[in-house]
Amino acid sequence: MGFLIRVVVNAFAIWVVTLIPALQVTVIAFPPGETLQFVLTLLIVAAIFALVNTIIGTVIKILAFPIYILTLGLIGLIINAFLLWLTAWITSFWSWGLRVEDFWWGVVAAIIISLINWIFGIILRPRKKD
Repeated sequence: MGFLIRVVVNAFAIWVVTLIPALQVTVIAFPPGETLQFVLTLLIVAAIFALVNTIIGTVIKILAFPIYILTLGLIGLIINAFLLWLTAWITSFWSWGLRVEDFWWGVVAAIIISLINWIFGIILRPRKKD
């Protein structure tokens, strides 16, 4: 259930990022490209992004632990942008999916996605029962 919630939150965050034209991040829906296909494309892209974050992101964060300490965690912004770019690269093999035109705008998009995930993480966190 947690993975599905993470996918929906990621889909919402990616959709919010695509609403900001200056970031040059777009989602191309699979044909015929109507609203349902756009939402399904967002969910598929979000699932791929969640898997990339879970599998590759964890490995990179473990290997880059000393760099996290040296940069006081700021390298995490670059790593998150790389994972977003990697998701766009994976979906580039199809005629639909995520497109990130510029890596540095991808950094800004990754920051916004991380902030939205953080906010929803606080809201949706299970409460401890006393």
